[in-house]
Formats: sequence, structure tokens, C-alpha cells
Amino acid sequence: MTSTTRGLRADARRNRERLLEVAGRAFSEVGTDASLEAIAKDAGVGIGTLYRHFPTREALLEAAYRNELARVCDSATELLAQLPPDQAMRQWMDRFIDYLATKQGMADALKAVIASGDEDPFAESLERISTAISTLLHAGAEVGVLRSDVDPLDVGFSLGGVLLITSDKGLRDRAGRMLDLLLDGLRYRSG
Repeated sequence: MTSTTRGLRADARRNRERLLEVAGRAFSEVGTDASLEAIAKDAGVGIGTLYRHFPTREALLEAAYRNELARVCDSATELLAQLPPDQAMRQWMDRFIDYLATKQGMADALKAVIASGDEDPFAESLERISTAISTLLHAGAEVGVLRSDVDPLDVGFSLGGVLLITSDKGLRDRAGRMLDLLLDGLRYRSG
């Protein structure tokens, strides 16, 4: 729970979470011009409720971006609870690439938020991504399946490179093969 949602009543918190979920999907599928009225309706709330939580389109866009990123980054711990660390890393890489692919349409709008001088939604992103990757690398190093000498941001930027090269939907299989190669480079080798 974030400081933004901590003081909200349970019903207001549910409305906000539902708005973020629907907005994330709408901005990914339709783009940043997605109808705010349609987002509110799909979330089961009125437009006034949307504006009470997010006074501008940019505020909703930024919050949806942060929410989706948090969901992907937080999944590192969940995956480690279910899978060996190297498999958890590979699953997380897939989730992160899929997340990046669906958020490409939001990039221009997020850059506009930054240009407005209000806030930089990307500033916190690198820290969150680095923490998620560090968690996975550390777990893998502890059991001897992943290297301990890797900078987490190098892995993150490598994932961005995979997306850049394979952003066409027809190249998702190639992205998977490239992720396999990246994971092989992260595996611990003795001697």
C-alpha cells in the first residue's frame, strides 16, 4: 500500500485500484487518447470519482504507469517463492519485456509529463527495476546458479535492447531466444 492509498477508505481504495487497472489496459490498447469517460465506466465509477483521484489525464497516465511497473517489479519476489532463482529470473524477464512492449504507446505522453516540469515518472523506475533484478540475482547467487558480479541495471538495459530489436509482435519468439541467451550469460560458471 502506498502513501497515496493509505489514508483512503476501503471503497475509495478499491475504486482507485480499479481505475488504475482499467486505465493501464486502456492506455496500452488505445493509446494515451483513451476516453477518460470510458475508463471510468469500465471501472464501474463515475467520471467525478476518476477526477477526484486523478485531476488530470497526465496524473492518471503517470499513476497507471507507476502501478503497472510496481506490479511487474513486485512479481520478482512472487516468482522466487514459486520457482528456482534462474527460472524465476527468466519468467520475470518475459514479464518485463511484455510490460515494456505494451507501454510503448505511453512513452510520448510520459515524456510530456516530464517536459511539463511536474515530475519525472522515470526517476523512480530505474530504482524499482534495479531492486527487482537485484533480488533475483542475489537469490540465484546464493544457490550458485546465477553470477554475483552483475550490475542489475546492465541487465535492465539489456532487456530494453531486446525489446528495441524485437518490438514488432512477429518477433516475440526471437525475443524469447534472446532472453535465453541473456540468461545463459547470467548463469554461474565455476573455474
